[in-house]
Amino acid sequence: MSVAIVLFTSDLRLHDHPPLHAALASADEVVPLFVLDDGVRAAGFASPNRRAFLADCLRDLDAGLRERGGRLVVREGDVAGETCALVNETGAGVVHMAAGVSDYAQRREERLREALSSVGCRLSVHDAVVTAVAPGAVVPSGADRDHFAVFTPYFRRWSAEGLRSPFRAPRAVRVPEGPASAGLPSRSGVRGLSPGLARGGETEGRRLLTAWRRDGLASYEDRHDDMAGDATSRLSPHLHFGTLSPTEVVHRARDKGGPGADAFVRQVCWRDFHHQVLAARPQASRSDYRSRHDRWRTGRAAEAETAAWKEGRTGYPVVDAAMRQLLHEGWMHNRGRLLTASFLAKTLYVDWRAGARHFLELLVDGDIANNQLNWQWVAGTGTDSRPNRVLNPVTQARRYDPDGAYVRRWVPELAGVSGSAVHEPWKLPEKERARHGYPEPVVRLSEGLARFKEARGLD
Repeated sequence: MSVAIVLFTSDLRLHDHPPLHAALASADEVVPLFVLDDGVRAAGFASPNRRAFLADCLRDLDAGLRERGGRLVVREGDVAGETCALVNETGAGVVHMAAGVSDYAQRREERLREALSSVGCRLSVHDAVVTAVAPGAVVPSGADRDHFAVFTPYFRRWSAEGLRSPFRAPRAVRVPEGPASAGLPSRSGVRGLSPGLARGGETEGRRLLTAWRRDGLASYEDRHDDMAGDATSRLSPHLHFGTLSPTEVVHRARDKGGPGADAFVRQVCWRDFHHQVLAARPQASRSDYRSRHDRWRTGRAAEAETAAWKEGRTGYPVVDAAMRQLLHEGWMHNRGRLLTASFLAKTLYVDWRAGARHFLELLVDGDIANNQLNWQWVAGTGTDSRPNRVLNPVTQARRYDPDGAYVRRWVPELAGVSGSAVHEPWKLPEKERARHGYPEPVVRLSEGLARFKEARGLD
């Protein structure tokens, strides 16, 4: 009997899974494999929130396979070593997996290919599994240009690119009896979780997608920046872990149609855009994509301000509300991500990498491509065509949280402040400020803007 292995990575689903589809079409038996990767842990990518969400995903994936007569084989250690060991145990002739984009994913693929070749096994890597359009599938004109550095022309080409039809989930998965499996991880054994962390798994992801398509998609264009309304899809953790297929998500949104669907699909395209940038420039996960020769602030004052930012005690309510949402949920509203990143990198003028690291420590959807490149976009070292833009937290709060409901939800000290005054509590009478117990601003906005302009050599 012919045997194939499907190595799951960031594609923890049964619906629309090209590697699994190919393996089932060509082999008599298939071994679904997930390796709890020592390299991911060593690189610091395995935050408590993502470990817990991953545990949910693996348990749900195993349950889905068992409903189809199969099971998930879990191993721990080095991906190449554990995969080769399974090849030797089963006589598998091919390993199927999804293509990744990060520096680590690309090196992992190289090591796998070399190691499998040494044991007489072939590696088959599938594109457009973790993205809707594969990185490199659309490139600018010119032989020396391997990726788009500007979103709008990429979006035009991406929109014209035909997407493959999604694959159905298999009816049956026949797995050899022999291979042993480590126990499935559980979120109950993970310490340091955000109290409001969402549940993971394909079942939950598909439920959310169906509900979002039915109830939220039509109004997305008008409401996606409403911070208090919580009107975004909250599908990003499921796209990060691959419990939802971005290809299927785009198809289902387009089938619904309308301005809301168009605006939502554009956001999915932003995700693909960042992935194609990182695939071409993997060093952008740690280095400036476009250096502005910044002289980031360091020292005790900068460290104290950064600590206040992390704790949600900067004295700017909308920034603090967003940072506290991150601490509680392991997730943050997208507008909040822009505001908090701008405040750290532009107002406090602290290295974007410090903020990106903090986000990765907490975000359940902490994706190297999206997190690092969004941070760089805000910091002005990435793909933004206006690298010196600074988001004023007060102006932004009045626009996107006009009634202050988002601030009052996450900053209870200010729950009793009425109207738009909640966004500028330093203007309240001194006795009232003292009664609320809310901190004074760590820096005046005018001061932060002045030192940023001086550092960047702006007038």
